[in-house]
Amino acid sequence: MVQSITLDTAKELINAAERKAEEIDNPMVIAVANSEGNLIAQHRMDDAWLASVSISRNKAYTSAALDMPTHELAEPSEPGNSLYGLQTTDEGRIVIFGGGYPLTDEDGDVVGAFGVSGGAVEQDMEVAQAGVSRWEEIRGE
Repeated sequence: MVQSITLDTAKELINAAERKAEEIDNPMVIAVANSEGNLIAQHRMDDAWLASVSISRNKAYTSAALDMPTHELAEPSEPGNSLYGLQTTDEGRIVIFGGGYPLTDEDGDVVGAFGVSGGAVEQDMEVAQAGVSRWEEIRGE
């Protein structure tokens, strides 16, 4: 059975991330996926880049598919390292820079994933972290 967060929860996480994006004055596209990386909800803020629609969705997919934040893939996928070329696999859906995070339950199992795109990598990560933090609050961490 596919583990997943609910649509209502996904909307709540998106709202938390959108507030952070507004705070840093950078429109973003925010995506929430289930444990298999399939889209639950996505939100494109006014004036966010069109390319960020697929990038945010793919960041969420990558985090769910590999059970890890996307920024942790950057170094291992550099030339000469064990995952070199990873981003060219899985029909080009793998993202190897920051802004994607898995969402885990109390047992550490991935139940969803979060992906944000629209700014510099550090901004994407900051906005995504706002959604992850809200998830942790909901879970009671």
